[in-house]
Amino acid sequence: MSIVKGIVFKSTGSWYYVRDAEGNYHQCKLKGQYRIKGLKATNPIAVGDTVLFELQAKEKIGIIQNIDARKNYIVRKSKKLSKQIHIIAANIDRAYLVATLAQPRTSTGFIDRFLVTAEAYHIPASIIFNKIDIYNEKLSKTHQKLKSIYENAGYPCYEISATRGDNIVQLNDAFAGKINLLSGHSGVGKSALINAIQPDLNRKTGEISESYLKGKHTTTFTEMLCLNNGGFIIDTPGIKEFGLIDFKKEDLTHFFPELFHLLPQCKFYNCTHTNEPDCAVKKALIDKHISEARYKSYLGIFYGEELDENEWE
Repeated sequence: MSIVKGIVFKSTGSWYYVRDAEGNYHQCKLKGQYRIKGLKATNPIAVGDTVLFELQAKEKIGIIQNIDARKNYIVRKSKKLSKQIHIIAANIDRAYLVATLAQPRTSTGFIDRFLVTAEAYHIPASIIFNKIDIYNEKLSKTHQKLKSIYENAGYPCYEISATRGDNIVQLNDAFAGKINLLSGHSGVGKSALINAIQPDLNRKTGEISESYLKGKHTTTFTEMLCLNNGGFIIDTPGIKEFGLIDFKKEDLTHFFPELFHLLPQCKFYNCTHTNEPDCAVKKALIDKHISEARYKSYLGIFYGEELDENEWE
């Protein structure tokens, strides 16, 4: 028996596929009932975790003994247990949300919840607007408006067509040497984007359901992929909604950079930008220095309202 260190590249529930420093993959199981103190997660180990495992010579499997401390992680609400979280991935250099304005449509509410989640878990985030090849004049105007909103809030934005190859080189350069998480609704083109960056990965792509214009799932499990440029992509299944877990309403302004920047100018140091007098955020909103759509998203999350799928039409 020997102790080996590696990174979790794929999780299928009870089995973990771990890559060691030499690039060899090992099928591993977790030792006993491993739980991380203070974290109510349905999965104690996530893709991106660095683990120590003991190789069992006879069974040819590894038994994971320990998980290194994470620099960050990103979560969503557990589907079955509302008070618990599911860790999507850990130790991420940058999270990218792949968004589309049509076929299917990504709402700004969903985008903002993704960005807030990334901010809350200390992960730099960017937005990739895919399918620019299908834009008509109306979609082009909407795209420019949204791109301006998010760039003004401090988020790098990319405009691509995964099927046509527009601006793929730019993304390939951004991914080089980093661990990059790709997320978004089913059907936005995550797999097509990965194939465009590195065709030999040969990710399965799906069609869009004509009846609901929703994407069909092609990625079942979160998986990390090696790129020829020295980077990695964490490919995730399509996600319907991000949920914020155990956060205080008073802290929400910290997760909207353009609002947090104005907080020192508010009369009250703990201003929530809702009903307080002399609020710098509400003044900036009147002066059109910040986006009304972003402020509405802020209020929606603050008051626990549901996603609005039609707010930018």
